[in-house]
Amino acid sequence: MTNFASLGLAKPLLSALAAEGYTTPTPIQAQAIPLVMDGKDVLGIAQTGTGKTAAFALPILHRLAENRRPAPRRGARCLVLSPTRELATQIAESFRAYGAGMGLTVAVVFGGVKYGPQVRALAAGVDVLVATPGRLIDHIQEKVANLNEVEIFVLDEADQMLDMGFIMPIRRIAKTLPQKRQNLFFSATMPNEIGKLAGDLLNNPSKVSVTPSATTVEKIDQKVLFIESARKRVLLAELFDEAAMKRVLVFTRTKRGADRVAKGLCAIGVEAASIHGDKTQGQRERALAAFKAGEMRALVATDIAARGIDVDGVSHVIQFELPNVPEAYVHRIGRTARAGAGGSAVALVADDERNLLRDIQKVTRQTIPSWDRRNDKGLAQAHAAMASIEPDRPARDPRAANGRGNQQKRKPATLDAAGKAQPDRGQRARHRPAGYEPLALVAAGDAPPKRKRNRSRNRSGGGGGAVSAS
Repeated sequence: MTNFASLGLAKPLLSALAAEGYTTPTPIQAQAIPLVMDGKDVLGIAQTGTGKTAAFALPILHRLAENRRPAPRRGARCLVLSPTRELATQIAESFRAYGAGMGLTVAVVFGGVKYGPQVRALAAGVDVLVATPGRLIDHIQEKVANLNEVEIFVLDEADQMLDMGFIMPIRRIAKTLPQKRQNLFFSATMPNEIGKLAGDLLNNPSKVSVTPSATTVEKIDQKVLFIESARKRVLLAELFDEAAMKRVLVFTRTKRGADRVAKGLCAIGVEAASIHGDKTQGQRERALAAFKAGEMRALVATDIAARGIDVDGVSHVIQFELPNVPEAYVHRIGRTARAGAGGSAVALVADDERNLLRDIQKVTRQTIPSWDRRNDKGLAQAHAAMASIEPDRPARDPRAANGRGNQQKRKPATLDAAGKAQPDRGQRARHRPAGYEPLALVAAGDAPPKRKRNRSRNRSGGGGGAVSAS
């Protein structure tokens, strides 16, 4: 099938797609849309950025418009569950854009905002309800929401639901739905527990899998850059000197880390903001809107936003820290190279993250290449600049037990004949593997082995701090 018209979608949907500039369905859309339109249960597996939202939104709107009836009071004809607020908002916007002119109502329910507007929206009933599990359960408990007339149940990003601990809430919500309904599960990966949930809730589903589980979009140019942890912020600043870094997503593991990285970028003149679970909904919406509008060059996010950010033209995804869950790597870099475009992804990997990198390469079944500074002028400039910059925090005394103790004071920088600062090669050099460079861009399999540390520790005895013999 070469165009949306051949899928049999209603004319208003085709007009909306033409207005959005969409002419050719993606593989997941071409396979899933006819199945959903036929009323079958569907289990769809496709990597992020391949158009899963349209794969279920378009046929759902077609079915609801074809069989019009009033929406049930305090309920909905179609329920879509989403793991995050941003993704829920994005899905609702897609339903509204595709269904423009069809007279169907769409509402969004998630936490972090007042209950009143959501209660009023549900009172009269809606055709499509997009919700996060936690707030929806609150409405069910308060008898504000009644889901016993839902015709179509959609679980989007099912694997992230698992990662965020939503499996039990999903089962609880499913118990309030009618037995006779259409079920649609869409996910980028299929862990065993999600497969079990699908087996319990789907009725003889048709499986649509357009790519192997946990693979990455081919058009993403992926690179690994090995760097000391203390020097990551300096290197990040140097990378933003490149003109190609036009609209960049930076991912960190922690909320505080996201705030620190965003603050550091702002300090060097790069417009940036952070987005994570501790931000209010208003803060998150304003930051995302500014990023979409091009008012800021960088958005720093935690994994809670990895699948909730759908922004056209993201040129680069930088993994300031690798995720603890290997599959999250796929979803992070999936924020670029969307809708058939190209994109770049750079992972800054410290010595203590090598195990995480190996896990990612095992899950994605690929070896992520290192960034060759000899063939990249921009990176060579960053490397040269890095050589004359001290880390942004002093090194810890390697003699201190368990890494604690007094920190060393920075030594005054020595100058060469040209007056350029030269890095101290003393204390730190004696504790590096042979051949190690701060920006050693070697292939993952050829990386120097981690130095074995002495893990012996003293045990305090019971008599005035004496050391007991083992």
